[in-house]
Amino acid sequence: MSQRITVDPVTRIEGHLRVDCEIENGVVTKAWSSGTMWRGMEEILKGRDPIDAWTITQRICGVCTTVHATASVRAVEDALNLDVPVNAQYIRNIITAAHSIHDHVVHFYHLSALDWVDVTSALKADPKKAAELVEKFSDWEGNSVGEFKKVKNKLKDLVASGQLGIFANGYWEHKEMKLPPEVNLIAVAHYLQALEHQRDANRIVAILGGKTPHIQNIAVGGVANPINLDGVGVLNLERLMYVKSFIDKLNTFVEKVYKVDVAIIAAFYPDWLKVGAGVTNYLAVPDFPTDSHSGSFLMQGGYIENGDLSTFREITDHKDTWLRDGITESAKHSWYQDDEPLHPWQGKTDPNYTGWDEEGKYSWVKSPTFYDKTVQVGPLAQVLCMLAAGDQDTKRHLDDILSGYHAVTGKSLGLDDLHSTLGRIAARAVRCGLLVEVLQNQWQALVDNIAAGDTTTYIKPEIPDTVIRGVGFHEAPRGILSHWIVIKDGKIENYQAVVPSTFNSGPRNHNDDPGPYEASLVGTPIADPERPLEVIRTVHSFDPCMSCAIHIVDTRGTEVTKIKVL
Repeated sequence: MSQRITVDPVTRIEGHLRVDCEIENGVVTKAWSSGTMWRGMEEILKGRDPIDAWTITQRICGVCTTVHATASVRAVEDALNLDVPVNAQYIRNIITAAHSIHDHVVHFYHLSALDWVDVTSALKADPKKAAELVEKFSDWEGNSVGEFKKVKNKLKDLVASGQLGIFANGYWEHKEMKLPPEVNLIAVAHYLQALEHQRDANRIVAILGGKTPHIQNIAVGGVANPINLDGVGVLNLERLMYVKSFIDKLNTFVEKVYKVDVAIIAAFYPDWLKVGAGVTNYLAVPDFPTDSHSGSFLMQGGYIENGDLSTFREITDHKDTWLRDGITESAKHSWYQDDEPLHPWQGKTDPNYTGWDEEGKYSWVKSPTFYDKTVQVGPLAQVLCMLAAGDQDTKRHLDDILSGYHAVTGKSLGLDDLHSTLGRIAARAVRCGLLVEVLQNQWQALVDNIAAGDTTTYIKPEIPDTVIRGVGFHEAPRGILSHWIVIKDGKIENYQAVVPSTFNSGPRNHNDDPGPYEASLVGTPIADPERPLEVIRTVHSFDPCMSCAIHIVDTRGTEVTKIKVL
C-alpha cells in the first residue's frame, strides 16, 4: 500500500524546510527535501566594498553568524593573498570553536534530544534509581538524587498547570520511544543543565567578539582586539582568564555529560545505527589555522568515496586547486533560471518560481556536487576524514563513546555503524570533544605569543583596481562552508555562499541523484504515518539550517511587513 506524507514545516531547526515522503508497506521509498524561502543575499552584496562583506553575510542567519563572517574575510584575504597576524588566527579560532561547541550542545539537547526522549515518561521515574544508574558512567555533580527530584517536581508542576512550555508538542508516548523512565529523567535534567553550558560557550564568543550573535571584532586583515595585559577596556589578562574559566567548564560538561548521554541514547536505539546512511561520499576541509598564511591546521579535511576510508584523499590546504575546482551548483530542480551546474565564481542567483513539481523544480535550495557527485558534509564527514588520516585524538573521543555503548549493551560497534542517523549524532559529540581541545590549545598559544612580546592583531589591507577572486573555506558546525568572491575595480562583482545545509538539503541534482536528506530517508521504517517521528529523527541528525541554505530579499524594495517597536 502506497501513501504520501508531508512534514511542513520541519520544526526545531533554523529556517523553513518541507519534507515529502512516499511510503510503501511502512517504509520510505522516495523523499523530497524542499527549502521554502528564496535566497537572495548574493544580490545584496553586488557593487559593495569587499571589506564590508563579512558584516552583511553574517546576517544570512541568526545562529550561524560567526561562521559566515569568518568565511567572508577569508575569501577577501585569499583574493588579496594576504597574511594575517597569528594572534588574529588564535582569536578567530577561539571564537569559531566556541561557537561550534555552542551549536553542537544546542543541537543534541535542545533540537534533537526530544526525538528520542519521552519527557512525560520521566514523571514515572525513581530519582534514586536514576542517580544510581548514571553514576556508573559519570561523576557529574548534576547527577545527584536531589537534582533529579527537583527536575521531576518541575515537570509535575508543568503538567499540573496544563502548559508544558518548552516541552509542548512532542511525540510523547510514541511507540518508537524506547528509553526507560529513569533515563528519560536523566535526559530531561541534562537538557535543562545544557541551557547554562551552551551559554558559557556563547560568553566566550561575546567576550572576544564584542557581542553575539553577529560578532563585531573580525576584519579583513585580522581582528579588532587591542592587546594589553595590564590595560583597561582591551584584551587583558583578566579577560583572558575569564575566557579560560568557561573553557574549563565546557570541557567538564562535554566529557562527563554530552559524550556519556550520546552513548546511552545509542545503546537504547541500536536499530538507528543501521538506518539513515544515505549518501556516503564525504567532504570536509581542514580548519583552525595555526600560522599567518593558513598553511597548517589543527583539524584535517579530505574526501571519502562510498564510505570506504581506504579511498581517503587528504586536503591539506584551502588553496588546493583540486578542492576549488570540484565544487559546482545545479538548479535543475531549484527555482532559479539557470539549470546547468555552475562553478561558484560563475554562480547566478536569478529566481524563477514555477510551483512545487516533484519531477521538476521543488526547492529554493540549489544542488551542490563535488566532481559531479553528491556528497554529505558535516561532523560525520570530518570525523571520518580525521580517522582516515590517523588522528589519535579523534579516535580517543570516539572510543569513549563506543566504550560507553559497550558498558550499557555488552556489544561493540564498528566504523560502519557511523554511516547512520545516530552515527551523525555521535560524530557531532566526537567533534565537540575535539573543539574543546582546540579552545585549550589556542588559548594557550595566544597567551604564550603575547608573553613573547607579540601583540599585533591587524594588518590593513589594500584593494587593487583589478579583477581578483578568492574563496574562504570554513568547517562550520554543519560542515564545509565556502564563500566565493569576484572583485572588480575595488567592488564586489559576484558573490556566492555554498553552505553545509545546501550540500545536505539540496534537491535532486543535474543527474537526478537525490540529495543527502532525501537519500537518508529512503528505507526508513515509519510506525505511524500520522506521527512521522522517524522522518524527524533522521532530518534532525543533520542539524538543518535553512536560513543559511536559502535567504529572502525583495530587490525591488517592496514592503513586506511592518514591525512596531514599543
